[in-house]
Amino acid sequence: MSTELLTADIGLIQRIIPHRYPFLLVDKVIDIDGYTSATGIKNVTMNEPHFQGHFPGKPIMPGVTIVEAMAQTAAVMVGTALEMMDKNMLVYFMAIDKCKFRRMVVPGDVLYLNLTTTRGKPGAKVWKFAGVAQVDGEMACEAEFTAMMDLPAA
Repeated sequence: MSTELLTADIGLIQRIIPHRYPFLLVDKVIDIDGYTSATGIKNVTMNEPHFQGHFPGKPIMPGVTIVEAMAQTAAVMVGTALEMMDKNMLVYFMAIDKCKFRRMVVPGDVLYLNLTTTRGKPGAKVWKFAGVAQVDGEMACEAEFTAMMDLPAA
């Protein structure tokens, strides 16, 4: 495995995970270190559909979408490391643990999603991750989660 850190732009992200608007919640993934760690970037904008109802007059990014953005970052990290581009990989949540929200995330924020693999290796279907989401260096959310990586037969 190379020691060079990789980056996934939006084009590569869409070749790895199937999510699309309005549920594609990561704009770029940087500092991809194999399948061990990576940082996702989510530019939070007012034109996202969840802000119409969460909440009128006080838009706050729903916590579940922050955790979903972490999971998408993890999927891109693993998909990049395992060269899963154009292979129709699907990822399913199995568990979310120790999830805590520390700060509101609002339009105009840039959310940094720092992910670390705690269990998983090439060939494994079940992976575990630890994630921390930050805005301006301040923790917004932390969570551990388990996911199943599914590569449909050709």
